Amino acid sequence: MMSRPKRLLRPLAAMALVGSLLVSGCASPESRSGGGKAEEGAKLPDRVTLVIPYGEGGGTDTWARFMAPYLQKTVDGQPTFIPENRPGGESITGSNQFVESGGTNGAQVLVTSGTTYFQSLLGRKEVKFDFAKMRPLILNGTGGVIYASKAAGINSVQDLKNPPKPLKYGGISATGLDLSALLAFDLLGLDVDATFGFEGRGPARLAVERGEVNIDYQTTSAYKTEVVPMVDKKQAVPLMSFGMINEKGEVVRDPNLPDLPTVEEVYQQLNGKAPSGEAYDAYKAFLAAGFPYQKGIWVNEETPDSITTPFYAAAQKLVDDSDFNAKGEKVLGGYPIYPGDKVADQVRQSFSISDAARKYVLDLLATKYETKIETK
Repeated sequence: MMSRPKRLLRPLAAMALVGSLLVSGCASPESRSGGGKAEEGAKLPDRVTLVIPYGEGGGTDTWARFMAPYLQKTVDGQPTFIPENRPGGESITGSNQFVESGGTNGAQVLVTSGTTYFQSLLGRKEVKFDFAKMRPLILNGTGGVIYASKAAGINSVQDLKNPPKPLKYGGISATGLDLSALLAFDLLGLDVDATFGFEGRGPARLAVERGEVNIDYQTTSAYKTEVVPMVDKKQAVPLMSFGMINEKGEVVRDPNLPDLPTVEEVYQQLNGKAPSGEAYDAYKAFLAAGFPYQKGIWVNEETPDSITTPFYAAAQKLVDDSDFNAKGEKVLGGYPIYPGDKVADQVRQSFSISDAARKYVLDLLATKYETKIETK
C-alpha cells in the first residue's frame, strides 16, 4: 500500500494570505466594480483587465504578462491590457469572482491554467464556473515529462516494475496539475510516496537534486532548460511524456518530445497490453484538460461575437508573428497558440468526464492522498 502523503509545513502561509488581501484591497476600482453586459455590436473598452487567479511569479502569471503587450499590439483598437492577480483556493477564488462579476463587455477576461480546469472536472462544490459553456479566446498547450533521479537506481522504464529504492514524489497539491502525475502513477501501478506543499515545480525539482525525492515531472519548457542538463550529467533519467491528444481523441507522442514514449506506451511495455478501464479513462480525461490547451484566456458564455472576434484575429496574427514566437519560446514551451473559435469544439470535449471516471479520481484522492473533496 502507498504510505500516507506527507505535507510540508508552510510558514509563509500567513504572509501569502496577507498578500492576497492586499491584492484584493489594491485592485483597481474599474476591475472591482465588475464588467458590464454587452449586446452584439459592442466594442472592446479601452482598458481590459487580465484576471489571473494565481499569485505573482508563477507559470500562469508569467504567461499572462508575456501575452499582455502582444495583445495590446494586435487586438483591434489596441486596448491597454492590465494584469491583475486574484489568487486563492487553487484558482477557484478569482475564477468564481470573474464568472459572477466579470460581465460580457470585455472589460475583464479570465486567464486559466490546467489547475483551474481540474477544479471544474472534479465537480468541487465551491466551483461556479463551467468551461463547457464559457468562450475560449486564445489557448496555448504544453507538455510534461516524468523523470527519475539516477540515485533512485532507475535506468529505464523497466526498472519501475521493481524499483531498487522506494519512489518518492514532491508535489504542490494533489488536486492541481500534480493530479496528472498521480493518475499516471496509479495507471502504471507504481507505489509512490507523495509529499505535497511545495511552492512550485521549481522547488520540487530542487528537491530531486538534493535527494529528498527521486521521481518528478516538469513541463516541457522546464524539462528542456532545467532537467536536460541533469540528464547530460547522468543525474537524471527521462522516462516518459504525458503525450498529447490528437483530433481523433487518441494519445500520441508529444511533437516537442518525440523520443520519449507516452504513459500509454510505457503501460504497454510493462504489461504487454494497451491500457483500459476506469484508471485509464480517468488519466485520459485529465490529460485532455490539463495539457493540450493548458493556458488560456476566456470570457463568460453570453459575450457577443463583436467582443470575441478581435481576440481570434489577434491570435491568428500571433501564430504567424516570428518575433512573438522567438521571444515566447521559453514561455510558450514550443507549443502553438490557437484562436479560440478554431478549437472550441475540441476544448469543450476535453471537459467532458464520465461520472465513473470522476468517482474513480475522487476515491483515489480520498483513499491514497487523504484529500476528500466535497462535490456538488
